[in-house]
Amino acid sequence: MTDPFKDGLERREANFQPLTPLVFLARAADVMPDHTAIIHGSSAWTYAMFYRRSRRLASAIAERDIGRGDAVSVLLPNVPAMLEAHHGVPMSGAVLHAINTRLDAATIAFQLDHCKSRMLIVDRALLSLAEAALELCEVTPALVLYDDPEWNSASDADRLVQPVLSADRWQDYEDMISRGDPNFEWLMPQDEWDAIAISYTSGTTGDPKGVVTHHRGAYLLAQGNALIATMPRHATYLWTLPMFHCNGWCFPWTLSVLFGTHVCLREVRAEPIWQALAEHDVTHLCGAPPVMALLVSTPGAERKALARTVEFFTAAAPPPRPTLAGMEQAGFNVTQLYGLTETYGPAVVNEWHKEWDSLHLDDRTVLKARQGVRYLPLESLAVLDPETLDPVPHDGETLGEVMFRGNVVMKGYFRNPEATEAAFAGGWFHSGDLGVVHPDGYVELKDRSKDILISGGENISSIEVEDALHRHPAIAGVAVVAMPHDKWGETPCAFVEVAPGAAVTEEELRQHCRDNLAAYKVPGYFVFDSIPRTSTGKIQKHLLRSRISD
Repeated sequence: MTDPFKDGLERREANFQPLTPLVFLARAADVMPDHTAIIHGSSAWTYAMFYRRSRRLASAIAERDIGRGDAVSVLLPNVPAMLEAHHGVPMSGAVLHAINTRLDAATIAFQLDHCKSRMLIVDRALLSLAEAALELCEVTPALVLYDDPEWNSASDADRLVQPVLSADRWQDYEDMISRGDPNFEWLMPQDEWDAIAISYTSGTTGDPKGVVTHHRGAYLLAQGNALIATMPRHATYLWTLPMFHCNGWCFPWTLSVLFGTHVCLREVRAEPIWQALAEHDVTHLCGAPPVMALLVSTPGAERKALARTVEFFTAAAPPPRPTLAGMEQAGFNVTQLYGLTETYGPAVVNEWHKEWDSLHLDDRTVLKARQGVRYLPLESLAVLDPETLDPVPHDGETLGEVMFRGNVVMKGYFRNPEATEAAFAGGWFHSGDLGVVHPDGYVELKDRSKDILISGGENISSIEVEDALHRHPAIAGVAVVAMPHDKWGETPCAFVEVAPGAAVTEEELRQHCRDNLAAYKVPGYFVFDSIPRTSTGKIQKHLLRSRISD
């Protein structure tokens, strides 16, 4: 039987257009051309300027015969050029490749070769790193150098790097922009499934994997961000989250939906963060737990008075409960998110119930530490038995693997069909993260599958042990990994960072754990040492495991 609602009702140019977040900036420039879109130091860009410069960038890229099927790479901090790249690169038809600025040259070279980069835009402070990577590359991308006007006021460490420009190799970014057409007829995607960006995983267990995302997913998540974050019209967003991380969780596109203002920040330091919060009346920011720790540890005399409660969205490892409490006391409302590069960033949110406001602070922080329920644009979130794909009971205890399904899940891994098929086995995206589901349906992470310890046949969540240790006032940071044990197979080993000015002994910490954990969960070993982290705040447990094995 034919469907009568399809007869003569086909898609047409007049009623169907592939979804893309690029239309948000175009609309904002039409509707609010004079509203401030970007603030960077003493400079500001209106939406009209932002749109013009993005079109100029797209035009300049296209003039080099770079477009559909090509990758354009950027090695930039959170500066206006990074926002322009998030629009101008896909406007040319090309795919944006935002590089983690804290990677080593060899890893950057791998990424450039793997995505066959046609152009590389680099901040001058990172020129030496880029040159070292290019020496290792097979590809020869067009080279563009961005001179940030705020670089002269950057940190001393930043100023130490003053490489000499090779004029024959590098074109100036502003010169390239000036030659572009401000009225360039930029390219809409031919299909909303077309790639908009490629982002690389950390590669802790092999070569990094190139995560390919599409226009449709970016469009949906950008709008979802605005709704989930309850962002008002003309919201002001402070860039403490690196834009290279999952394309800034799609917030580079979100702000245009609301005619909001981006406040760029080259460096994540306490002083400029507090200054920006007060000076620009910031409404929202995102960051990993280390950013929260930075804010909470700032002495009261060095903090700026906040005109409002500031919304702070965090992901990565579950934040320690004392940090959550400290953030609330400092004037921030923290919302826990969870997601992966493969889900464009946030795919789970701790939706807050109004009745929870009346709970004691300790009880609220317990609830805030949970990851939550599916993000608005995500169709399905489940915790399943990884072997049978059966849902786990909603008892808050039974472990399963967190899995996703929907429009904000990646296209797949670039040039890696085996990994793509494995990730999508059984019709779900497998996160590799283990969690439980509470009776109210909220998901709580317990560990990465590889980070669960098995001691004497009992599963131990490293997150649970870390949470207990974080409650000790002398602890600034902690990471727990498995250490081999002759009798039990494995035992927890806790790497501990002591808070400045504090002192604590191994025995004191062991007793603290006995008071808060089952006996078999108490770490057998404590190591007082620095904890390695990625630029996005994720603890690098593979490096800690290597310390144990050495």
